[in-house]
Amino acid sequence: MRRLGSTRVNRIWAIPLLYVVGALGLGFTLPRVEAQVFPESVSGLSASAAMAIASAIASGMISLTGIVFSLAFVMVQFSATAYSPRLVLWVARDRVVSHALGMFTATFLYALLVLSWVDRHSSGRTPLVSGWMVVVLLVASMMLFIALIDRIALLQVNRMLVFTGDQGREAIAELYAAVATAKPPEPVSAYEALPVAQTLVYRGRPRVIQALEVSRLVELARAAGGVIELVASVGDTTLERTPLLRVRGTTAPVDEAQLLAGLALGEERTFEQDPKYALRLVVDIAIKALSPAINDPTTAVQALDQIEDLLVRLGCAELDVGQYRDASGALRLVANFPTWEDFLRLGLDEIRYCGGSSVQVMRRMKALIKNLLEVLPASRHAALRTWEARVQGTIERSFTDALEKQDASIADRQGLGIAD
Repeated sequence: MRRLGSTRVNRIWAIPLLYVVGALGLGFTLPRVEAQVFPESVSGLSASAAMAIASAIASGMISLTGIVFSLAFVMVQFSATAYSPRLVLWVARDRVVSHALGMFTATFLYALLVLSWVDRHSSGRTPLVSGWMVVVLLVASMMLFIALIDRIALLQVNRMLVFTGDQGREAIAELYAAVATAKPPEPVSAYEALPVAQTLVYRGRPRVIQALEVSRLVELARAAGGVIELVASVGDTTLERTPLLRVRGTTAPVDEAQLLAGLALGEERTFEQDPKYALRLVVDIAIKALSPAINDPTTAVQALDQIEDLLVRLGCAELDVGQYRDASGALRLVANFPTWEDFLRLGLDEIRYCGGSSVQVMRRMKALIKNLLEVLPASRHAALRTWEARVQGTIERSFTDALEKQDASIADRQGLGIAD
Protein backbone atom coordinates (compact mmCIF):
# COMPACT_ATOMS: atom_id res chain seq x y z
CA MET A 1 0.00 0.00 0.00
CA ARG A 2 1.44 3.32 -1.03
CA ARG A 3 1.88 6.39 1.03
CA LEU A 4 -0.90 8.99 1.09
CA GLY A 5 0.89 11.54 -1.00
CA SER A 6 4.44 12.81 -1.03
CA THR A 7 6.27 15.53 0.77
CA ARG A 8 7.60 18.41 -1.24
CA VAL A 9 11.01 19.50 -0.08
CA ASN A 10 11.62 23.09 -1.03
CA ARG A 11 15.34 23.72 -1.23
CA ILE A 12 15.27 27.27 -2.50
CA TRP A 13 18.99 27.72 -2.97
CA ALA A 14 20.00 24.17 -3.92
CA ILE A 15 18.99 24.47 -7.59
CA PRO A 16 20.68 27.87 -8.21
CA LEU A 17 23.79 26.58 -6.46
CA LEU A 18 23.96 23.62 -8.85
CA TYR A 19 23.72 26.01 -11.79
CA VAL A 20 26.58 28.10 -10.35
CA VAL A 21 28.76 25.03 -9.86
CA GLY A 22 27.93 23.82 -13.36
CA ALA A 23 28.74 27.21 -14.91
CA LEU A 24 32.07 27.40 -13.10
CA GLY A 25 32.97 23.85 -14.10
CA LEU A 26 31.96 24.44 -17.72
CA GLY A 27 33.77 27.77 -17.87
CA PHE A 28 37.02 26.34 -16.53
CA THR A 29 37.04 23.08 -18.51
CA LEU A 30 35.34 23.61 -21.88
CA PRO A 31 37.74 26.28 -23.26
CA ARG A 32 40.76 24.23 -22.13
CA VAL A 33 39.43 21.02 -23.68
CA GLU A 34 38.55 22.88 -26.87
CA ALA A 35 42.02 24.45 -27.06
CA GLN A 36 43.74 21.07 -26.64
CA VAL A 37 41.44 18.80 -28.68
CA PHE A 38 40.35 21.25 -31.38
CA PRO A 39 43.14 23.80 -31.61
CA GLU A 40 41.94 24.93 -35.03
CA SER A 41 38.38 25.56 -33.82
CA VAL A 42 38.22 29.34 -34.05
CA SER A 43 35.24 31.64 -34.41
CA GLY A 44 35.02 34.02 -37.33
CA LEU A 45 34.27 36.88 -34.94
CA SER A 46 37.07 39.24 -34.17
CA ALA A 47 38.39 39.24 -30.64
CA SER A 48 37.09 42.76 -29.98
CA ALA A 49 33.59 41.86 -31.19
CA ALA A 50 33.53 38.65 -29.14
CA MET A 51 34.67 40.51 -26.02
CA ALA A 52 32.02 43.19 -26.56
CA ILE A 53 29.27 40.57 -26.94
CA ALA A 54 30.36 38.52 -23.92
CA SER A 55 30.75 41.67 -21.81
CA ALA A 56 27.29 42.89 -22.83
CA ILE A 57 25.72 39.52 -22.00
CA ALA A 58 27.46 39.34 -18.60
CA SER A 59 26.55 42.88 -17.56
CA GLY A 60 23.05 42.55 -18.97
CA MET A 61 22.33 39.26 -17.18
CA ILE A 62 23.41 40.53 -13.78
CA SER A 63 21.25 43.64 -14.23
CA LEU A 64 18.31 41.56 -15.47
CA THR A 65 18.65 39.19 -12.54
CA GLY A 66 18.56 42.01 -10.01
CA ILE A 67 15.62 43.82 -11.59
CA VAL A 68 13.49 40.75 -12.36
CA PHE A 69 13.83 39.10 -8.97
CA SER A 70 13.45 42.35 -7.05
CA LEU A 71 10.15 42.99 -8.80
CA ALA A 72 9.11 39.34 -8.47
CA PHE A 73 9.60 39.26 -4.72
CA VAL A 74 7.87 42.62 -4.31
CA MET A 75 4.88 41.15 -6.14
CA VAL A 76 5.02 38.05 -3.95
CA GLN A 77 5.11 40.19 -0.81
CA PHE A 78 2.19 42.29 -2.03
CA SER A 79 0.19 39.18 -2.89
CA ALA A 80 0.92 37.72 0.55
CA THR A 81 -1.08 40.57 2.05
CA ALA A 82 -3.80 40.40 -0.60
CA TYR A 83 -4.37 36.61 -0.58
CA SER A 84 -2.62 34.45 1.99
CA PRO A 85 1.05 34.25 2.99
CA ARG A 86 0.72 30.46 3.09
CA LEU A 87 -0.42 30.35 -0.51
CA VAL A 88 2.01 32.69 -2.27
CA LEU A 89 4.94 30.80 -0.73
CA TRP A 90 4.09 28.00 -3.16
CA VAL A 91 4.67 30.43 -6.03
CA ALA A 92 7.83 31.89 -4.52
CA ARG A 93 9.25 28.39 -4.04
CA ASP A 94 8.26 27.12 -7.45
CA ARG A 95 11.04 25.22 -9.22
CA VAL A 96 10.77 27.51 -12.24
CA VAL A 97 11.78 30.45 -10.02
CA SER A 98 14.82 28.55 -8.77
CA HIS A 99 15.79 27.37 -12.26
CA ALA A 100 15.44 30.91 -13.65
CA LEU A 101 17.65 32.37 -10.92
CA GLY A 102 20.19 29.61 -11.49
CA MET A 103 20.25 30.02 -15.28
CA PHE A 104 20.57 33.81 -15.10
CA THR A 105 23.49 33.49 -12.69
CA ALA A 106 25.11 30.70 -14.70
CA THR A 107 24.96 32.77 -17.90
CA PHE A 108 26.58 35.72 -16.15
CA LEU A 109 29.39 33.62 -14.65
CA TYR A 110 30.09 31.65 -17.82
CA ALA A 111 30.24 34.81 -19.94
CA LEU A 112 32.84 36.24 -17.55
CA LEU A 113 34.95 33.10 -17.72
CA VAL A 114 34.81 32.95 -21.52
CA LEU A 115 36.11 36.53 -21.64
CA SER A 116 39.42 35.29 -20.25
CA TRP A 117 39.83 32.99 -23.30
CA VAL A 118 39.13 35.60 -25.95
CA ASP A 119 42.39 36.96 -27.37
CA ARG A 120 44.25 34.81 -24.84
CA HIS A 121 47.97 35.56 -24.78
CA SER A 122 47.27 38.24 -27.43
CA SER A 123 46.57 35.52 -29.98
CA GLY A 124 43.59 37.33 -31.49
CA ARG A 125 41.65 34.03 -31.41
CA THR A 126 38.08 33.50 -30.24
CA PRO A 127 37.11 29.93 -29.24
CA LEU A 128 34.22 28.69 -31.39
CA VAL A 129 32.34 26.19 -29.18
CA SER A 130 32.97 28.06 -25.93
CA GLY A 131 31.89 31.31 -27.50
CA TRP A 132 28.69 29.92 -28.94
CA MET A 133 27.89 28.33 -25.56
CA VAL A 134 27.34 31.87 -24.22
CA VAL A 135 24.62 32.36 -26.84
CA VAL A 136 23.05 28.99 -25.96
CA LEU A 137 22.90 29.95 -22.29
CA LEU A 138 21.44 33.34 -23.20
CA VAL A 139 18.64 31.70 -25.23
CA ALA A 140 17.95 29.29 -22.34
CA SER A 141 17.81 32.28 -19.98
CA MET A 142 15.25 34.01 -22.17
CA MET A 143 13.09 30.88 -22.29
CA LEU A 144 13.18 30.61 -18.51
CA PHE A 145 12.44 34.32 -18.26
CA ILE A 146 9.20 33.72 -20.20
CA ALA A 147 8.37 30.74 -17.95
CA LEU A 148 9.07 32.90 -14.88
CA ILE A 149 6.67 35.59 -16.10
CA ASP A 150 4.03 32.90 -16.53
CA ARG A 151 4.60 31.69 -12.98
CA ILE A 152 4.41 35.19 -11.54
CA ALA A 153 1.12 35.62 -13.43
CA LEU A 154 -0.26 32.97 -11.07
CA LEU A 155 -0.51 35.78 -8.54
CA GLN A 156 -3.57 37.06 -10.37
CA VAL A 157 -6.51 36.26 -8.15
CA ASN A 158 -8.41 34.12 -10.66
CA ARG A 159 -5.35 32.05 -11.57
CA MET A 160 -4.46 31.71 -7.90
CA LEU A 161 -7.92 30.33 -7.15
CA VAL A 162 -7.69 27.89 -10.07
CA PHE A 163 -4.20 26.83 -8.99
CA THR A 164 -5.35 26.16 -5.44
CA GLY A 165 -8.44 24.33 -6.65
CA ASP A 166 -6.27 22.15 -8.90
CA GLN A 167 -4.14 21.17 -5.93
CA GLY A 168 -7.27 20.19 -4.01
CA ARG A 169 -8.61 18.17 -6.93
CA GLU A 170 -5.34 16.26 -7.20
CA ALA A 171 -5.38 15.55 -3.46
CA ILE A 172 -8.97 14.27 -3.60
CA ALA A 173 -8.23 12.02 -6.58
CA GLU A 174 -5.20 10.55 -4.81
CA LEU A 175 -6.60 10.20 -1.31
CA TYR A 176 -9.94 8.70 -2.27
CA ALA A 177 -8.82 6.82 -5.39
CA ALA A 178 -9.61 3.22 -4.45
CA VAL A 179 -12.55 3.56 -2.08
CA ALA A 180 -14.99 1.81 -4.42
CA THR A 181 -13.43 -1.56 -3.59
CA ALA A 182 -12.63 -0.80 0.04
CA LYS A 183 -14.00 -3.06 2.74
CA PRO A 184 -16.63 -1.65 5.11
CA PRO A 185 -15.31 0.05 8.25
CA GLU A 186 -14.38 -2.26 11.12
CA PRO A 187 -16.75 -2.10 14.10
CA VAL A 188 -15.41 0.26 16.74
CA SER A 189 -15.25 -2.46 19.36
CA ALA A 190 -13.02 -4.57 17.11
CA TYR A 191 -9.97 -2.39 17.78
CA GLU A 192 -10.94 -0.01 20.59
CA ALA A 193 -11.51 -2.98 22.85
CA LEU A 194 -7.84 -3.90 22.48
CA PRO A 195 -5.67 -2.68 25.36
CA VAL A 196 -3.27 0.21 24.69
CA ALA A 197 0.20 -1.26 24.85
CA GLN A 198 2.17 1.82 23.83
CA THR A 199 1.66 5.55 23.19
CA LEU A 200 4.04 7.52 21.00
CA VAL A 201 4.53 11.07 22.31
CA TYR A 202 6.17 13.77 20.20
CA ARG A 203 9.35 15.47 21.39
CA GLY A 204 10.79 18.56 19.73
CA ARG A 205 9.83 21.88 18.20
CA PRO A 206 6.43 22.26 16.53
CA ARG A 207 6.11 20.53 13.15
CA VAL A 208 3.24 19.63 10.86
CA ILE A 209 2.12 16.12 9.94
CA GLN A 210 2.32 16.19 6.14
CA ALA A 211 1.64 12.56 5.26
CA LEU A 212 1.28 9.03 6.54
CA GLU A 213 3.63 6.25 5.46
CA VAL A 214 0.75 3.78 5.32
CA SER A 215 2.69 0.75 4.12
CA ARG A 216 5.34 1.23 6.82
CA LEU A 217 2.80 1.61 9.62
CA VAL A 218 0.75 -1.37 8.41
CA GLU A 219 3.85 -3.54 8.29
CA LEU A 220 4.92 -2.45 11.78
CA ALA A 221 1.48 -3.30 13.16
CA ARG A 222 1.44 -6.66 11.37
CA ALA A 223 4.89 -7.60 12.67
CA ALA A 224 3.84 -6.66 16.21
CA GLY A 225 0.50 -8.45 15.90
CA GLY A 226 -1.57 -5.40 16.85
CA VAL A 227 -3.29 -2.27 15.57
CA ILE A 228 -1.84 1.24 15.30
CA GLU A 229 -4.34 4.01 16.03
CA LEU A 230 -3.41 7.52 14.85
CA VAL A 231 -4.39 10.11 17.45
CA ALA A 232 -3.17 13.07 15.40
CA SER A 233 -4.30 13.74 11.83
CA VAL A 234 -2.66 14.89 8.62
CA GLY A 235 -2.42 18.67 8.84
CA ASP A 236 -2.12 18.77 12.64
CA THR A 237 0.75 20.64 14.26
CA THR A 238 2.67 18.46 16.67
CA LEU A 239 3.76 20.10 19.90
CA GLU A 240 5.94 18.99 22.79
CA ARG A 241 4.39 15.94 24.51
CA THR A 242 1.59 15.69 21.92
CA PRO A 243 0.30 12.09 21.62
CA LEU A 244 0.76 10.97 18.01
CA LEU A 245 -0.42 7.37 17.95
CA ARG A 246 -1.33 4.40 20.09
CA VAL A 247 -0.32 0.79 19.58
CA ARG A 248 -3.05 -1.63 20.67
CA GLY A 249 -3.08 -5.34 21.30
CA THR A 250 0.67 -6.05 21.28
CA THR A 251 2.74 -7.78 23.94
CA ALA A 252 6.07 -6.11 23.17
CA PRO A 253 6.74 -2.44 22.42
CA VAL A 254 7.40 -1.28 18.85
CA ASP A 255 10.54 0.72 18.13
CA GLU A 256 9.52 4.38 18.53
CA ALA A 257 11.97 5.57 15.86
CA GLN A 258 10.28 3.30 13.31
CA LEU A 259 6.85 4.47 14.40
CA LEU A 260 7.88 8.11 14.05
CA ALA A 261 9.32 7.36 10.60
CA GLY A 262 5.80 6.39 9.56
CA LEU A 263 4.78 10.04 9.86
CA ALA A 264 6.19 12.59 7.42
CA LEU A 265 6.77 15.77 9.40
CA GLY A 266 7.62 19.18 7.95
CA GLU A 267 7.56 22.89 8.53
CA GLU A 268 4.17 23.53 6.92
CA ARG A 269 1.08 21.84 5.56
CA THR A 270 1.14 20.56 1.98
CA PHE A 271 -1.59 20.04 -0.62
CA GLU A 272 -0.89 16.50 -1.77
CA GLN A 273 -2.19 14.58 1.21
CA ASP A 274 -4.58 17.12 2.71
CA PRO A 275 -7.69 18.23 0.75
CA LYS A 276 -8.65 20.43 3.71
CA TYR A 277 -5.62 22.61 3.05
CA ALA A 278 -6.77 23.57 -0.44
CA LEU A 279 -10.23 24.41 0.91
CA ARG A 280 -8.63 26.36 3.74
CA LEU A 281 -6.62 28.55 1.37
CA VAL A 282 -9.53 29.22 -0.99
CA VAL A 283 -11.63 30.25 2.00
CA ASP A 284 -8.79 32.51 3.18
CA ILE A 285 -8.86 34.35 -0.16
CA ALA A 286 -12.63 34.71 0.03
CA ILE A 287 -12.83 36.08 3.57
CA LYS A 288 -9.92 38.46 2.97
CA ALA A 289 -11.78 39.77 -0.09
CA LEU A 290 -14.87 40.26 2.10
CA SER A 291 -12.98 42.27 4.73
CA PRO A 292 -14.02 45.95 5.04
CA ALA A 293 -10.55 47.03 3.89
CA ILE A 294 -10.90 45.25 0.53
CA ASN A 295 -14.67 44.80 0.07
CA ASP A 296 -14.49 42.61 -3.05
CA PRO A 297 -17.45 40.18 -3.00
CA THR A 298 -16.86 39.19 -6.63
CA THR A 299 -13.61 37.49 -5.59
CA ALA A 300 -15.55 35.64 -2.89
CA VAL A 301 -18.01 34.45 -5.57
CA GLN A 302 -15.09 33.19 -7.68
CA ALA A 303 -13.75 31.39 -4.61
CA LEU A 304 -17.15 29.75 -4.11
CA ASP A 305 -16.90 28.40 -7.66
CA GLN A 306 -13.78 26.46 -6.68
CA ILE A 307 -15.27 25.44 -3.32
CA GLU A 308 -18.38 24.07 -5.00
CA ASP A 309 -16.32 21.97 -7.40
CA LEU A 310 -14.24 20.56 -4.53
CA LEU A 311 -17.36 19.79 -2.49
CA VAL A 312 -18.97 18.02 -5.46
CA ARG A 313 -15.92 15.77 -5.77
CA LEU A 314 -15.80 15.14 -2.03
CA GLY A 315 -19.53 14.49 -1.85
CA CYS A 316 -19.25 11.85 -4.58
CA ALA A 317 -16.34 10.11 -2.84
CA GLU A 318 -16.39 7.58 -0.04
CA LEU A 319 -14.77 9.54 2.76
CA ASP A 320 -14.39 6.64 5.21
CA VAL A 321 -10.83 5.77 4.22
CA GLY A 322 -9.21 5.71 7.61
CA GLN A 323 -8.90 1.95 8.10
CA TYR A 324 -6.12 -0.08 6.48
CA ARG A 325 -5.52 -3.82 6.46
CA ASP A 326 -2.62 -6.11 5.69
CA ALA A 327 -2.54 -8.70 2.92
CA SER A 328 -4.56 -11.17 5.01
CA GLY A 329 -7.35 -8.64 5.60
CA ALA A 330 -6.59 -7.99 9.27
CA LEU A 331 -7.08 -4.40 10.47
CA ARG A 332 -3.67 -2.84 11.18
CA LEU A 333 -4.00 0.96 10.97
CA VAL A 334 -6.74 3.40 11.94
CA ALA A 335 -6.38 7.08 11.02
CA ASN A 336 -8.65 10.12 11.36
CA PHE A 337 -9.88 11.81 8.19
CA PRO A 338 -12.45 14.59 7.78
CA THR A 339 -16.13 13.79 7.46
CA TRP A 340 -18.57 15.33 4.99
CA GLU A 341 -19.78 17.68 7.71
CA ASP A 342 -16.19 18.78 8.40
CA PHE A 343 -15.66 19.73 4.77
CA LEU A 344 -18.95 21.64 4.60
CA ARG A 345 -18.12 23.59 7.74
CA LEU A 346 -14.67 24.47 6.45
CA GLY A 347 -15.88 25.50 3.02
CA LEU A 348 -18.98 27.48 3.98
CA ASP A 349 -19.02 28.70 7.56
CA GLU A 350 -16.53 31.58 7.52
CA ILE A 351 -17.68 32.86 4.13
CA ARG A 352 -21.28 32.78 5.35
CA TYR A 353 -20.30 34.77 8.43
CA CYS A 354 -18.09 37.35 6.66
CA GLY A 355 -20.33 37.71 3.60
CA GLY A 356 -23.65 37.68 5.37
CA SER A 357 -24.40 41.28 4.38
CA SER A 358 -23.50 40.78 0.69
CA VAL A 359 -26.41 40.03 -1.62
CA GLN A 360 -23.98 38.64 -4.19
CA VAL A 361 -22.35 36.18 -1.79
CA MET A 362 -25.63 34.96 -0.30
CA ARG A 363 -27.13 34.32 -3.73
CA ARG A 364 -24.04 32.38 -4.77
CA MET A 365 -24.12 30.29 -1.60
CA LYS A 366 -27.77 29.50 -2.17
CA ALA A 367 -26.93 28.33 -5.71
CA LEU A 368 -24.02 26.26 -4.39
CA ILE A 369 -26.18 24.37 -1.92
CA LYS A 370 -28.98 23.97 -4.47
CA ASN A 371 -26.60 22.42 -6.98
CA LEU A 372 -25.06 20.08 -4.39
CA LEU A 373 -28.55 18.86 -3.46
CA GLU A 374 -29.21 18.09 -7.12
CA VAL A 375 -26.00 16.27 -8.01
CA LEU A 376 -24.94 14.52 -4.78
CA PRO A 377 -26.39 11.27 -3.42
CA ALA A 378 -29.15 11.34 -0.83
CA SER A 379 -26.73 10.40 1.96
CA ARG A 380 -25.26 13.92 1.71
CA HIS A 381 -28.56 15.78 1.78
CA ALA A 382 -29.16 15.96 5.53
CA ALA A 383 -26.04 18.04 6.16
CA LEU A 384 -26.79 20.18 3.11
CA ARG A 385 -30.32 20.90 4.34
CA THR A 386 -28.81 22.06 7.62
CA TRP A 387 -26.51 24.46 5.80
CA GLU A 388 -29.36 25.63 3.60
CA ALA A 389 -31.24 26.63 6.73
CA ARG A 390 -28.16 28.31 8.22
CA VAL A 391 -27.58 30.40 5.10
CA GLN A 392 -31.25 31.41 5.04
CA GLY A 393 -31.02 32.29 8.74
CA THR A 394 -28.04 34.52 8.00
CA ILE A 395 -30.07 36.29 5.29
CA GLU A 396 -32.98 36.80 7.69
CA ARG A 397 -30.69 38.43 10.25
CA SER A 398 -28.62 40.51 7.84
CA PHE A 399 -31.35 42.13 5.73
CA THR A 400 -34.23 44.00 7.31
CA ASP A 401 -35.85 45.26 4.12
CA ALA A 402 -38.27 42.69 2.66
CA LEU A 403 -37.20 43.27 -0.95
CA GLU A 404 -33.50 43.01 -0.11
CA LYS A 405 -34.20 39.85 1.84
CA GLN A 406 -36.08 38.43 -1.15
CA ASP A 407 -33.24 39.34 -3.52
CA ALA A 408 -30.62 37.75 -1.26
CA SER A 409 -32.65 34.53 -1.00
CA ILE A 410 -32.53 33.81 -4.75
CA ALA A 411 -30.06 31.20 -5.99
CA ASP A 412 -27.71 32.73 -8.56
CA ARG A 413 -24.51 31.07 -9.75
CA GLN A 414 -23.00 34.43 -10.77
CA GLY A 415 -24.01 36.17 -7.56
CA LEU A 416 -25.74 38.97 -9.40
CA GLY A 417 -26.33 37.48 -12.81
CA ILE A 418 -29.05 35.08 -13.90
CA ALA A 419 -31.31 33.68 -11.17
CA ASP A 420 -31.77 29.91 -11.15
